Amino acid sequence: MKRWLGKAETALGNHSDRLNAINIFPVADGDTGTNLYLTVRAAARSLQDVAPVPAPVRVPAQNPAQAQNPARTPDLRQAADPSQNDVGAILAKAGQAAMEQARGNSGTLFSVFLCAAAEPLSGHTRLTSTTLAAALNRAQIRAWSALSDPVPGTMLSVMEAAARAAAAVDAGQNGNDSNYALGLALDAAVEAALEAVIRTEGQLDALQAAHVVDAGGVGMLLILDCLRSAVLGVELQSELLDGLHGYDLQDPHIHADMPDDDGVEVMCTISLSPLDAATLRQRLDELGDSVIMSQVGPSPDADGRYRWRVHVHVLDSGPALETISSLGEPADVSVSELALPRDPNPVEADAGSREGR
Repeated sequence: MKRWLGKAETALGNHSDRLNAINIFPVADGDTGTNLYLTVRAAARSLQDVAPVPAPVRVPAQNPAQAQNPARTPDLRQAADPSQNDVGAILAKAGQAAMEQARGNSGTLFSVFLCAAAEPLSGHTRLTSTTLAAALNRAQIRAWSALSDPVPGTMLSVMEAAARAAAAVDAGQNGNDSNYALGLALDAAVEAALEAVIRTEGQLDALQAAHVVDAGGVGMLLILDCLRSAVLGVELQSELLDGLHGYDLQDPHIHADMPDDDGVEVMCTISLSPLDAATLRQRLDELGDSVIMSQVGPSPDADGRYRWRVHVHVLDSGPALETISSLGEPADVSVSELALPRDPNPVEADAGSREGR
C-alpha cells in the first residue's frame, strides 16, 4: 500500500501538466492534475513512518523458571502495533490524511474512494481478488453517493468500470485467493478503466466538443495502474495512455482557451449530526453545484456528530459559509477562485523517477 501511493504520487506529478491541460469539466480551471497530485501526496506521506511488523516470534526463555512457565516468557514484539500489517487500517490512515487535505473535485473524490476502499480490507493482511473486488466496489459506490449530482463520463465511471471488471474476474475464480487470481483481477480492472476513460469523450458534451477525454478519469486510470504495478511488482504500462485524445505532449492546453468560470470553490471540514449533514447538503445544492460531502472517520463524537469534508462551487462564498456556519463550526476552510488554477506552478516530480512518461 505504501508502494502504491508512492508510485501514484510520482506518476501524478509527472502527468500533472497534461491532466491540467485537458481539465475542462466540470470547470475549465486547469488544475485536476495538481489537485490529484497534492491529495495523493498527502495520503502517501501520511504512511512514511509506517513499517510492516514481522509476525510475532517468541523469544527463547532466559532462565529455567521462564522455560517452565511459558506465560512468563517475554515476547519482545508483543507491544508492536498489529494495525501496521492491516491493509484496511493502513488505507484508512492514508484516506483520512487525504480527506483532510483534499484539493478540488478530483482530490475529494479520490479521498472518498480511498477511505471507502479501506473498509472491506479491515483486518486483512494481504489483498486477494475477492478483497480487491469488494474494496473497489465499496469505493465506487461511496464516491457516486458523495456527489449530490453525479455525472457519468467522469472518474466515477472509471471507478465503476474497474470495480465491475474485478468482480467479474473474482466470480470466475471460485474463491481462489492466490496471487495469480489477484493479478488477473488487477489486469482486468486497469483494462476496464482504460476503456471507460476512452468512453468519457462521448459521454459529456463539453469533452466531445473539445475532442478530449476526462482529466479526472485519466488520473484515476494512472492510480489504478500504480496499484497493479505495486502489487504485482511490475513496471507501469508506459503505453497505457498512448492515443488518448488531447494527451499527446504536443497537444495544447485546451482549458486555456475556454471561457473563465465565475464563482469560487469552498471547502471545509465540519462536525454534524446525520440530520444536519442532510440539511447542509440540501442547502448547498440550492446555492451552488459540484456539492461533495463525505464522512471523515467511522465514529461519532460524544455528541453523536460525525466529521464531514464539504466541497461546493458557488458564485459567492458568503452565503455558503454562512449556511455552513449556521449548522456547526467549520475548520480548514479554503476559498479558491474557479477561474484561476489553485497552484499556477507546474508540479515538479523527482527527475530520477519519472515513471509513466
